[in-house]
Amino acid sequence: MGNCCSVQCSFENFLLRGWDFIVGHANYVCRFQHTLPTISAALQELSAQRNDLLRQVDLAEQRLSKPFEQVQLWLSKAETMITEAEKLIADGPQQLNNLCLGGCASKMSKMLQEISDHKSKGAFGKVAENQPAASVVVMPVEQPVALESTIQKVWSCIEDEDVGIIGLYGLGGALVSKDYDVGKIQDRIGGNLGFSDDSWKNKSVEEKAVDIYGVLLNKKFVVLLDDLWKRVDLKQVETPQPSQTKGSKLIFTTRSLGAWELFQDKVGDAALNSHPDIPNLAKQVAERCGGLPLALITIGHAMACKTTLEDWKYAIEMLKRFALPKLENEVFPLLKFSYDNLPDATMKCCLLYCYLHPEDYCIPKKRDYCIPKKRLVEYWFCEGLLNKFDRISEAQMQGGDIISSFLNACLLERDGEDCVKVLDVICDMGLWITREFEATEYNFFVKAGAQLFEEPDAKEWESAKRMSVMKNKIKVLKETPKCPNLRILFLSENEFQVISDECFDLSFTGIEELPIELKSWTKLKMLDLSCMDNLRKIPQHLICSFSKLQIFRMWFRMYLIDYPNEDNELKGLQHLNILRISIHNMVCLERFLSFNLFRCCTEALELSDFRESNVFNVLCLENLERLKKLQFCDCEIMEEIKMEKLHTLVSKETSCFHTLSEVIIMGCKKLKDVTWLMLAPNLRTLWITGCAKMEEILSEGKLSEVAGVIGIPYSKPFLKLETLHLFDLAKLKSMYWDALPFPCLKLLHLHGCRELKKLPLNSDSAKGNRLSIEGSKDWWAAIEWENEATRNAFLPSFKSVCA
Repeated sequence: MGNCCSVQCSFENFLLRGWDFIVGHANYVCRFQHTLPTISAALQELSAQRNDLLRQVDLAEQRLSKPFEQVQLWLSKAETMITEAEKLIADGPQQLNNLCLGGCASKMSKMLQEISDHKSKGAFGKVAENQPAASVVVMPVEQPVALESTIQKVWSCIEDEDVGIIGLYGLGGALVSKDYDVGKIQDRIGGNLGFSDDSWKNKSVEEKAVDIYGVLLNKKFVVLLDDLWKRVDLKQVETPQPSQTKGSKLIFTTRSLGAWELFQDKVGDAALNSHPDIPNLAKQVAERCGGLPLALITIGHAMACKTTLEDWKYAIEMLKRFALPKLENEVFPLLKFSYDNLPDATMKCCLLYCYLHPEDYCIPKKRDYCIPKKRLVEYWFCEGLLNKFDRISEAQMQGGDIISSFLNACLLERDGEDCVKVLDVICDMGLWITREFEATEYNFFVKAGAQLFEEPDAKEWESAKRMSVMKNKIKVLKETPKCPNLRILFLSENEFQVISDECFDLSFTGIEELPIELKSWTKLKMLDLSCMDNLRKIPQHLICSFSKLQIFRMWFRMYLIDYPNEDNELKGLQHLNILRISIHNMVCLERFLSFNLFRCCTEALELSDFRESNVFNVLCLENLERLKKLQFCDCEIMEEIKMEKLHTLVSKETSCFHTLSEVIIMGCKKLKDVTWLMLAPNLRTLWITGCAKMEEILSEGKLSEVAGVIGIPYSKPFLKLETLHLFDLAKLKSMYWDALPFPCLKLLHLHGCRELKKLPLNSDSAKGNRLSIEGSKDWWAAIEWENEATRNAFLPSFKSVCA
């Protein structure tokens, strides 16, 4: 029995010890599983704190500051701690399998505490101290390299590590920043290098130069200096010579090829070779330009027609009178020389018109910094400046010739095919001329783009002949003075809600009602009411009172206005040359089309919100012989645009829309196709958006209708098309049933046309033309091609864009 008791006691002890082991093991497992995510989170926070501190240290070193030793020590310990913690976490699962949890859990608890303590010590207010200025600083020697301005040569220079400084020449490039300042250049460069605190901004130019040089000396960099009007002393800015930092580039844009070479180029051989003594005189003229490229260009063009010694001596004498201390005295007088050499007063006045627009004037939703050439010519025509022709359509030729002269003299610059722009310094020069020299003759009052919230003092503009306060934030004209001499008034792009002679521009304003008092403006020749979406009332017989009106634009969504609402409302405008008008129901359209006057003056027509019928016969418009733009908007019940010949005698030349160049179709939700566009052989721009039921652009099933209008054979469509925009056409499956050549197409932009799987393109389409196709990646990936060669041909043309 005794032995039995002894064995029993030993077994109980064994069980108790085993139980203690199991409980202890379970406790370790529980602690391990609890500690593991905690230490992982702590490790993540420590790593983030280290990374933030490293960035601060790196930024300080870029600024030539020296990190504190305690910061370096903290980072070193943090690095060691992070490495150990990562290993401990990585070994955890193996320790669990080996049942070695006691030591591991203990290490984790200790590591967790160490990480927590180290994090609390890492809050540094400042990580580095500024280095004292060096007693001797090595400065680079400037060795500029001038290169021709072709893209290929520029790119080869960029790739060539032995080329460090690249100069770009180009008339369209930026030149002469009239606000040029070495300190500003240093601030821009310093900002990119991290020098942005007040202590650095308060440093002198020389001290900033040292800082910039010290940072860039150890880096590969690219510095681009654009918009340079005058010579920049790069040694003051103090960037290292690119040769000192292999692969670095210093690029600048200018128009200067060297003063004499540039001047020679603009004067031309005919003038320079017309007398043996002229080249020497020409060098004196070039010297008087002070090396300013824009002056060399404009004066060079002005002297291109001067072939006698007297002309050149007179030019030198005039230029000698100009002092050169400030911009108005340095640049403007030189540029005015080109203005003075315009052949007649008409061209001078035409040029000054450009300065009625703000420097950044743009047509909304069009390109920036531009003035439409057509619009300029219209202004000149209404002023009576283009007196060789009686009609604006004919005067466009004379105006185009004048614009070409300004472009050749660099007084205007091209901006695409249809627009021009004015350099800000040329604009400033023009306003300076109107203020200092032509105040009596032209009497301009220009506050365009001046951020005005209130009208200018009425006394300031009561004697004005030409006034522009366009592109401001004026809401009310409280006091309208008597302006007996006023001929031009530009008020567009303001926030007018209330307004209390020959040209009146209210476009893009918020006016709700035109005042009946405008009837007294009987000499008005141009009235622009474009994009006045808040306009709700036009007083009866107001428009017809402007009997001398030649240009009338009323292009906006006037849903509450039925216009023209009387047969005689527009009949009195017998001098009308250009008409852009929005019409909102079939009754008004029929009344409008009954006026023979409008056949030859309607350039743009918008048909909006038509609800009378689901079918529209487009051939009712075929008599509009100068129609350039046609727009259908929100004709929600329109299902079909048919081509049904009317019983009218129409000449063969006007039976098609041969003048139509732009068509916009928006929000016609039930419209299924626009096959009638085959009747517009000169179409350049096509927008179709928000037509949810449209299945085809051109329908093969309607060819018989086309043939009934223009006969057989008919030419391929879209031969002149340049831009095509198709947006939100959910059911569109086909643009055309065969491949089209598209010889002029530059842009094909599609969005929301998921069912369109095939494009009317083959390997010959748009051959030789740089076509850009824009759309979503998913849509592009689903396109079905004629063959792999066609797909590969258009692959470089695709550009992924978001809506």
